[in-house]
Amino acid sequence: MKMKLLADVHISPITVAQLQEAGYEINRITDYLPANASDIEIIDLALQKEAFIITQDLDFSAIIAQSGIRQPSVISLRVGDAKPQVISKILKTVLTLVEKELVSGAIISVEETKFRIRKLPI
Repeated sequence: MKMKLLADVHISPITVAQLQEAGYEINRITDYLPANASDIEIIDLALQKEAFIITQDLDFSAIIAQSGIRQPSVISLRVGDAKPQVISKILKTVLTLVEKELVSGAIISVEETKFRIRKLPI
C-alpha cells in the first residue's frame, strides 16, 4: 500500500510540492474541501481517501484519541521553525521511519529532533 498523505491548511504548498517531488502521494486538504472545513469533515475525508493527516493543529489528535478509532493516522507537527524547507526535511526523515505505525494506526508527534508514537486506539 502506498502511503497517501493529506496536508492540513497550515502546511505550506511549498512543503507539499517538495514532498511530491520526493515521490510522496500528498495533496492539500483544500484540493478536496473548502479552507474552512471542520476537523470532522477533514477526518472523514482522510478515511474516504485512506490517507494520513499532516497538521500543526492539535485538535485532530484530540478528536481521534477521544473517539477510540484506529484511523486516520495523524502526523502532528510541533516545531518552532515552520519554514517550508525545514518542515519538508523533517517530514522526509520521519515518514521513512514511521510508515508501519501510520498504516496500523497512530498519532505521531513530531518535534525538530525527535518524535513520539502513540498507537491507536488510545
